[in-house]
Amino acid sequence: MKRARKVKRLSIPPYPRLGRPGFIGSAFHAWNGLIHTVVHQRNMRVHVLAAFAVSLVGSGIPLGLAEKVTLIFCVLLVFFAEILNSALEQLVDLATQEFDEKAKIAKDAAAAGVLVLAIGTVVIFAAIIFHNRDTIVAFQMAVWRQMALGFPLMGTAGLLMMKRRRPKWVDAVVFFIACVLLAFISRNSTSAVFTSMTAGLIVITGAAAWERHRLWAET
Repeated sequence: MKRARKVKRLSIPPYPRLGRPGFIGSAFHAWNGLIHTVVHQRNMRVHVLAAFAVSLVGSGIPLGLAEKVTLIFCVLLVFFAEILNSALEQLVDLATQEFDEKAKIAKDAAAAGVLVLAIGTVVIFAAIIFHNRDTIVAFQMAVWRQMALGFPLMGTAGLLMMKRRRPKWVDAVVFFIACVLLAFISRNSTSAVFTSMTAGLIVITGAAAWERHRLWAET
């Protein structure tokens, strides 16, 4: 009888591994995924601007704990769905080199999930505003003040996420203006949670502008 040959199986994966970066490294990769989605997905940029609107309303009028949690959860859920949709699109494009009806259905279904969540968030937001209409009237001056500062802040966020080429110093000035507007908004904010959320969104838009400049430098 012939001896069975011992075959050593190679454990090399067909793709390069990222290694085991630990918690900090994993968080860094996750952050890169978030910024990549903001830079390359138009709908994600729309969601970021909508999140600014939610955070400004939340910091302008006093809301109950349940309402705060609901709004924040809805914003995060829409972000999660859009990031997952972006990842699925990249995966489908990687696996399919030419048009395929099933690939189209997969992309459409993922986009539909984001749309459903976005519509649901708008409905919930409108219901909370309607439920607190008396509070809005009572804090009318505070609401107007938040709007006077909030709309320019949203404008700076839109400029930072804009695709048009521009010098770095322009984005640096816009980011500085956004920080100044946030400082004025935080002085009369009714919720530290929503103010912190606004600050986080400013950081995201600034990071997206920085990443876009890096990509421009490589081309």
